[in-house]
Amino acid sequence: MTSTSLDPVRIGMLFSQTGVTSVIETSQRIGTMLAVEEINSAGGIQGRELQVVSHDPQSRPSLYRTLAERLIVDDGIRVIAGCYMSSTRKAVIPVLERWNALLLYPTLYEGFEYSRNVFYTGAAPNQNSVQLAEYMTRKYGTRVFMVGSDYVYPYESNRIMSDLVLERGGEKVSEVYLPLEAKRADFDALVQQIKQAAPDFVFSTVVGEGTAMLYRAYREAQLDPARMPIASLTTCEAEVRQMGAEFAEGHITSAPYFQSVDTPVNRALVPALQARHGPDQIANQCLEAAYFQIHLLADAMRRADPDDVESLLRALPGSEYDAPQGRVRIDEQNHHTHLRPRIGRVNASGQFDILEESKERVRPDPYLVSHTLQDWSVRTGLRSQA
Repeated sequence: MTSTSLDPVRIGMLFSQTGVTSVIETSQRIGTMLAVEEINSAGGIQGRELQVVSHDPQSRPSLYRTLAERLIVDDGIRVIAGCYMSSTRKAVIPVLERWNALLLYPTLYEGFEYSRNVFYTGAAPNQNSVQLAEYMTRKYGTRVFMVGSDYVYPYESNRIMSDLVLERGGEKVSEVYLPLEAKRADFDALVQQIKQAAPDFVFSTVVGEGTAMLYRAYREAQLDPARMPIASLTTCEAEVRQMGAEFAEGHITSAPYFQSVDTPVNRALVPALQARHGPDQIANQCLEAAYFQIHLLADAMRRADPDDVESLLRALPGSEYDAPQGRVRIDEQNHHTHLRPRIGRVNASGQFDILEESKERVRPDPYLVSHTLQDWSVRTGLRSQA
């Protein structure tokens, strides 16, 4: 049944406020709520307030599944913004497909997935992994030590990176996974393995609280990022803040967005965040995706029936928005998002100096149908700023 014109448009939100990934997910929650406030200040959805119903899944995949069903069945929600780890997204998808609800997923991920009930607004592998592999093997060498957290995203992301490095005649020196609940002693032992192997660079898919422990152990073992940096897709400004800039300085991340991006929209976003959450509030790639996906949703809702999933499924594909990273677009064929790949290096202030960036946004290719690095460097038009 369609709601009356005076009823709020209600969406769900599933970002953890507790647990191992709560730091980054809290930033996604902040980005979501900032967009909601902006939308409501501008008149809402066809004059209706956009209202958020939120639960804390505590970084636990099984609880995401339970709470997603609660949002849909008990709260009557048809659209959910949420999830960080791929294990949590995969836990939620069967619930979405069973009840024909939608998920807006604002996190980079390993690709090789499509659901008509999911819109993916974080980077696919051809929008971060390919660029990072090309940059690191060109600048540092082709011997890579891979380390990740023990769940689906790191395994799949490392598989992709292995292929990309091998295509350039490279070598995977080692591949090690640690539990999400790993302790500092585990990372100290890991860093000693890295030190002994002496790779050209380390590729990290460690997430959550382990990220800070890895980088701190690396620095305290006196490993030099100028010679042998950690390269990551997941270490962003939130993790740098958590560990301290002195431990992250010199290391490399590939992402579509850094707070240091110089666009008119980003120059407005950062002060808006700080006005609402204090002068120390920082932005990151996951916050930015959480922010712009709500604006994309609101635009689609204004052009469709905001209470009808099938209507939104017709309106969202092809939608565009001037995001802080640049103009983004939801692809009509695969529900992923056209984004702007960038390579950044952490500086002494905890921000990223942008070393290279694509001249144009890159169409998402979640299945990596095209796989040649040389083609990617031409297609994305990477240009050095270093």
